[in-house]
Amino acid sequence: MKSILIVEDDITYGMMLKTWLGKKGFQVASASNVARARKHLETEDVDLILSDLRLPDHDGTDLLRWMADGGKAIPLIIMTGYADIQSAVQAMKMGARDYVAKPVNPDELLKKIGEALDAAPPPAPQPQAPAREETADFIEGESEAARQLYNYVRLVAPTNMSVLINGASGTGKEYVAHRIHRLSKRADRPFIAIDCGSIPKELAASEFFGHVKGAFTGAVGDKTGAFVEANGGTIFLDEIGNLSYEVQVQLLRALQERKVRPVGSGKEIQVDVRLISATNENLEQAIEKGQFREDLYHRINEFTLRIPMLKDRREDILLFARSFLAQANREMGKEVAGFDERAAQLLMDYPWPGNLRQMKNAIRRATLLATGTYITPADLGDLPEATPAPAALPLRNEEAEKQHIIEALKQTGHNKSRAAQLLGIDRKTLYNKLKAYGIEA
Repeated sequence: MKSILIVEDDITYGMMLKTWLGKKGFQVASASNVARARKHLETEDVDLILSDLRLPDHDGTDLLRWMADGGKAIPLIIMTGYADIQSAVQAMKMGARDYVAKPVNPDELLKKIGEALDAAPPPAPQPQAPAREETADFIEGESEAARQLYNYVRLVAPTNMSVLINGASGTGKEYVAHRIHRLSKRADRPFIAIDCGSIPKELAASEFFGHVKGAFTGAVGDKTGAFVEANGGTIFLDEIGNLSYEVQVQLLRALQERKVRPVGSGKEIQVDVRLISATNENLEQAIEKGQFREDLYHRINEFTLRIPMLKDRREDILLFARSFLAQANREMGKEVAGFDERAAQLLMDYPWPGNLRQMKNAIRRATLLATGTYITPADLGDLPEATPAPAALPLRNEEAEKQHIIEALKQTGHNKSRAAQLLGIDRKTLYNKLKAYGIEA
């Protein structure tokens, strides 16, 4: 079995790589800086090194120099962000075997590892105990906003605190919830997600708590509710602000008593779940209007995470773009290498009112249309004109929010889907606000 040393200061990213490569049949160790890597190399045999270019104590190039001075002829592949490709090329001149851009394309990385080890394909996976799913498309980002967000994620994940994730539509709230679960002590237990905005009020109790056969018209069999399915693990309630007041009462009782009763049943079931909720609404304003229970708010909000808009983390735009391109290449069997200079600039300049969801869709379409080696602005031609988003201004009160909605409808020719994108909310939330403010759409 070939051995690999990962030198990466992002512990979560390094752990993801370690788990993934372990499933591919490699023996994998990790170090978080150059000093620890040297110590490992002095005592252990290593067949290949995967090293980040920028590390807390030194650069990956310093590790290359140390290895050269000590006569250690171990192939080293540099991992680097998109902006540091030139530095990676320089590292190759100093002895690095190859480089791979983050986020890594799994097929490309395995190919480079195989070439570096002078082997054909990497060894076949060895039988091992089932492990939770990991993905090589994992990316946190390099902006200050992203670093702060994921520092908080790593801080709260090992606890049992309930977490409220606040962010605009398309910013990746469910993805963050998944990361919390995977970094928690419940990671080997279920993660159950529910979109509260899509559940009819009369069926919400059944979705959460289950029902028994004959409990109501249409209940042709027993149903296991989400809380029982998630027992021992994590339940994620997306857009929790859309729950009716009656369902909020039932939810609060289940959280307080750690018991649920299926609809139509006289039997209570003990449950142990960790709750993560998400919203793109201001729940404190909803409390003032009597639309959301204050006691439930405090129960679900022991720790708050706020996800920044994509336009507010510009350093991450090309990182995410490359990640989505790698995914699209795999899905479509294509080999588009990247973005030409003008396309990359267009991605950087565009305000992305629909955030990551909009970017992913745009790049999947561009990958499908691309006929050359690189994606061009023509391939990205479906991007609408970069109109400033009303949501760029904070919605401080109801009158300001109402005016923003009216302005968004004007800018989009009363196209409610586009208006919701500009405002950074989903269509259901927009419809609710149109009704609440009496706005004729």
